[in-house]
Amino acid sequence: MKPETILAKLYELRKDASGDKDDLEYIALNHAFCFISYQMAAFQKYLDEVGESNADDGGDD
Repeated sequence: MKPETILAKLYELRKDASGDKDDLEYIALNHAFCFISYQMAAFQKYLDEVGESNADDGGDD
């Protein structure tokens, strides 16, 4: 999986959230989106590792 796919979904969820700077859902989505945006290489490495471990386990948990 590509990090861009997850970022696109986070962006959509963040956009659909209230946008209220005090709303915990919006804050969590915003910080996750920003962090992953700045750490794309590390997130891709994480996704690769998770994909390998899932393939080894025979599942996609």
